[in-house]
Amino acid sequence: MKSKQFILAQRPQGMPDANTWQYQEAELPDLQDGQLLLQVEYLSMDPAMRGWMNDIKSYMPPVAIGEVMRAGGIGKVLESRDARFAEGDYVTGLTGVQNYAVVATDMVNKVDPSLAPLPRYLGTLGMPGMTAYFGLLETGQPKTGETVVVSGAAGAVGSVVGQIAKIKGCHTVGIAGGQDKCDYLINELGFDAAIDYKNTDINQGLKETCPKGVDVYFDNVGGEILDAVLTRINMHARIVICGAISQYNNAGPVQGPSNYLSLLVNRARMEGIVVMDNAANYASAAAEMAGWVAEGKLQAKEHVVAGLETFPDTFKMLFTGENFGKLVIQITDH
Repeated sequence: MKSKQFILAQRPQGMPDANTWQYQEAELPDLQDGQLLLQVEYLSMDPAMRGWMNDIKSYMPPVAIGEVMRAGGIGKVLESRDARFAEGDYVTGLTGVQNYAVVATDMVNKVDPSLAPLPRYLGTLGMPGMTAYFGLLETGQPKTGETVVVSGAAGAVGSVVGQIAKIKGCHTVGIAGGQDKCDYLINELGFDAAIDYKNTDINQGLKETCPKGVDVYFDNVGGEILDAVLTRINMHARIVICGAISQYNNAGPVQGPSNYLSLLVNRARMEGIVVMDNAANYASAAAEMAGWVAEGKLQAKEHVVAGLETFPDTFKMLFTGENFGKLVIQITDH
């Protein structure tokens, strides 16, 4: 069977462009024991994909030149060489940017499309949701009454972080770009306040919305916003480093925090997180989050773009702030 694929043609310098990937149709390998043939229905667009293109040491090896671009996805089982999976099952895992994929069964998880829309398993009930859950609760350790600030707050991870913080009784402030996103955070997701970093001075915004300072900061963007929050942290604050989307496409060095001595003065902690470290506890986290969704405490929003061919342009939306909620590509018609 042939698969339509985007392969990594060259390593980008700065923002990926049309030359970064090459479209091709390639024959898939024959199915072996312990493998599945999937028809990929949705692809997950995640900022981490930008890091996977760089030839540097990281928590995962870089995508090789000529290799199918790595991406999370959800697909329907067309053929199975594992008794635990049947034709017609739906699974999620690293499918790559393609419409058909051969995957190892120990690298996927079965999902139930009758319990939630399929894209939700790539967002709130998938890796972004797990990142938010464990990053905030295990690393950030928020306490009732504390102030939690999250950047990239209208995105797939940040929107869940803020809602969980509210569930835990915290004063929650989101940082996002544009009035529409800020209104969404307050009016639909229940944030206490929002800062529009595109049209508001970030330092003034933090002063007004966090009068008692910041106890937990969940950082998805890095750069100037991280630096600004560091000037407002309280004693024993926790800074969770999830990502640095403002820095991923830098052609030059990454901009580090110049206000890091605030960590010393306030005896604060800054810690990075990688969601895979918590894989053993995904099931219990997903169950609790599904309960919150059922109770109406946790809202989910997906931004769906149709067509595999849109991948190069759709991926860029992550870095221009165009997506509203979890960004996914729909490959098959429903």
